[in-house]
Amino acid sequence: MPTDSSSCAFEAVAATHRSFAVCFLEAAGDYWALTKPEINFLIAIATFAGFYLACPTQLHAFPFLLLIHTLLGTLLVASGAGALNQYVERRFDAQMRRTARRPLAAGRLEASAGLWFGIVLSFAGGIYLTVAVNALASLLAVITLVTYLTLYTPLKRMTPLCTVVGALPGAMPPLIGWAAASGTLNFEAWILYAMLFLWQFPHFMAIAWMYREDYTRAGYLVLPLGEQRDRFVIWQSLAVSLALIPLSLIPTIIGESGLIYSIGALILGSIFAYYSGRFAFRRSNVAARQLLAASIVYLPAVFTLMVLNKK
Repeated sequence: MPTDSSSCAFEAVAATHRSFAVCFLEAAGDYWALTKPEINFLIAIATFAGFYLACPTQLHAFPFLLLIHTLLGTLLVASGAGALNQYVERRFDAQMRRTARRPLAAGRLEASAGLWFGIVLSFAGGIYLTVAVNALASLLAVITLVTYLTLYTPLKRMTPLCTVVGALPGAMPPLIGWAAASGTLNFEAWILYAMLFLWQFPHFMAIAWMYREDYTRAGYLVLPLGEQRDRFVIWQSLAVSLALIPLSLIPTIIGESGLIYSIGALILGSIFAYYSGRFAFRRSNVAARQLLAASIVYLPAVFTLMVLNKK
């Protein structure tokens, strides 16, 4: 029969274990948040699409293990980029309602921990891609990381044209997947790149509009000031989404995708352009939120159709 003192000691040990478990889970959650998992989901889809479309049609010849290596290495680099971006922008994130609860901005993790976490993930991903995949895929991933951190990130505080610069590395995932599967980049790969490049503009315009006060408070110049802003929003949402429709039909024109894909791409592109037009001319938070939702649906859907209807 345990004494009162032994019972208290047991409860103290149990409480310590529970406290450690809670702290561990909270820290793990914070490190997971540093990787920007919501962005990594779209990166994984785009990388997979590029990889699959570059591979032979025969299922028995599909290199599943190489695909896993490609996705793992790419996501490691992307996660490192996300962590390093939050390290660089932690003081500005703290001034924005949308990002104030991020681990580094809120102070739940030390800045140095976020820095080293990002460095380790980035190096690990680059080395992993070099060893397990190929040098071209690794080079493209490293270029994406460097340009995202050294060009796009600082330009957000200097010029609204940062969206153009940021879209260049942002469209790299399908190229990484294509290079991993084939070791080269051809015309079809660059079509995927161009589609993802254009898709980013309406997507980001919706976010920039919804959180424009946050961005202004933190000193970000993601939207022009004055009368130029309306023209800027129209061009980067409606005009770009309209250009995306004929671009998305090129895989069918060159014989890489079938009729089902072309019909689906036309429907999806028209819906995306519709919501882009609503936002461009109404410029309301409701229209921006609808455009954001449409953009999140469009990209996985059109790439999925392309994969399923590959010739």
